[in-house]
Amino acid sequence: MSELTTLIELARRGDRPAVDRLYELLYGELRGIAHAKLRRSEGLTLLDTTGLVHESYLRLVHAGQLQITDRPHFLAYAARAMRSIVVDFARRQQALRRGGDHLQMTLDTAAANAAGSDDTEVEVLRVHEALDELAAIDERLVKVVEMRYFAGLDAKEIADSLNVSSRTVERDWEKARMYLFTFLK
Repeated sequence: MSELTTLIELARRGDRPAVDRLYELLYGELRGIAHAKLRRSEGLTLLDTTGLVHESYLRLVHAGQLQITDRPHFLAYAARAMRSIVVDFARRQQALRRGGDHLQMTLDTAAANAAGSDDTEVEVLRVHEALDELAAIDERLVKVVEMRYFAGLDAKEIADSLNVSSRTVERDWEKARMYLFTFLK
């Protein structure tokens, strides 16, 4: 049994040092996921790659026991946590831009329309909503998207993690892409 497999089993039981060691072993891959996520959100958050990895670590530790089975599943779980962090930040930014809990009034409609039009935040939230809608239809399609797009795993790794064939993963990827394209159009 490899060290990674042992650590995953211990992490599933709530062993905090095992989670720490998992992050240490997979830190380079997690940084790659975080970098890709931040690149896609075009400077939306104040976090850098390291900050996003560390914030995801805190969320995973706070969650307690991790329901993971293998390396790809762990990376997908971390990617989901990073996605959640970026989405939460986009929501906070939109709320602040709209005045948070302060009442704001303007008589200039052009200024009011321009004030709430940050395309990056809107796009992050639209992708998040599309994935939530897709999850209501087929949860596995969302897992495939998270593992492939957000975690950067290949079809074989995803197939092994989901206990399906690589061909099924490829079909799921195509279905998910078509749905997301339609939703975001």
